[in-house]
Amino acid sequence: MNPSTTPSTGFDPPRSPPDFSLVLGGPLFQLLRGARLEDDAATLVGRRIAAFVLLTWVPLLVAAAVEGLAWDGRVAVPFLRDAAVHARFLAALPLLVVAELVVHLRIRGVVAQFLEREIIAGAEIARFDGAIQSAMRLRNSVTAEVLMIALVYGLAISGIWRETIGLDAATWYSPVVGPGAEFSAAGWWLAYVSLPLFQFLLLRWYFRLFVWARFLWQVSRLDLRLLPTHSDGVAGLAFLGNVSHAMAPLAAAHGAMVAGVLADAIFHTGVKLTDFSVEVFMVVALMLCLVVGPLLVFAPRLAAAKRAGNRAYGALAQRLAREFDTKWQRGGAPAGQPFVSSPDISALADYTNALNVVRTMQIVPFTRQALLQLAVATLLPIAPLLLTIMPLEQLLKLLLGVVV
Repeated sequence: MNPSTTPSTGFDPPRSPPDFSLVLGGPLFQLLRGARLEDDAATLVGRRIAAFVLLTWVPLLVAAAVEGLAWDGRVAVPFLRDAAVHARFLAALPLLVVAELVVHLRIRGVVAQFLEREIIAGAEIARFDGAIQSAMRLRNSVTAEVLMIALVYGLAISGIWRETIGLDAATWYSPVVGPGAEFSAAGWWLAYVSLPLFQFLLLRWYFRLFVWARFLWQVSRLDLRLLPTHSDGVAGLAFLGNVSHAMAPLAAAHGAMVAGVLADAIFHTGVKLTDFSVEVFMVVALMLCLVVGPLLVFAPRLAAAKRAGNRAYGALAQRLAREFDTKWQRGGAPAGQPFVSSPDISALADYTNALNVVRTMQIVPFTRQALLQLAVATLLPIAPLLLTIMPLEQLLKLLLGVVV
């Protein structure tokens, strides 16, 4: 029999929850911990948000105000009317920090369920622990964070961001347009402090997602005790779908970033929200790939478990059906045995239900609802921009029509 469908045959002694966290590690974590902005439970969210906002957004406001670039007057796009900068540092950045606490709490529970549900075969426990330790070593990598710092400052020096997200107008960070344009004081801080810090935090999240995907791939190579008749419809792996809930703040952060850029384009260049349909679709697709994409590594194992289950339970159901037919249709039942109260009916129905569970089993450990939740979390910050193409009353009617 396929080992992936073999049930537990012995008692495994209880273990403490695995020490797994995508968040509590790395050089920046140790630095923040030394500054009392981080602790071993990732709970000092408010302190970290305040510190990052004070370091990224507040200096921009002060410098722009001193130079007279904070409000209408000298430039076409003053600081207070730049939606992208506020969305990035007052919405997306706090959401990235909030995501640390949510992911730390929920992902740790997801990993623990591999053991709590006895999905890891006893002989594979050591390899499972090794996968956890390998993930934690990679999470703590100094080299990885140094490379991320080098990358974000390479982007800052190259000035690529001005071509990708910058506006082709006189702005608070670059009051002069065209050749010879130079940064204002606020622009220099944006280019070499605020943006690099934000980009580093974002890259660190992508690195964490890579660590998570690598861990899941290693687990998928183990001998897993998958049960195709499990009531969750995913052979006992439905708990992996909870990852989508954990990553909702991260998805919302990406939505906020896109919303800020689109708002600037709409308000300052005259384009319409409908012109960015492809970009909106792409950011939703990106979040789906980042969050649920790694779970697809279990698809081959689930497909194998489903095939094995169909064969095993199909053969058993065939035997039961044949015995039932021989006994009750062809005169094999003992004389005087009542048909209605016979346990044969219940047994046949039970095994038929089990076979139906196997036949309808999913081969991916997430649901359409999980995909929808991620999409909604990503689109929610962008939704207010719908007011630029339709009145509030019409928008409310549309939303009510979808809900009701």
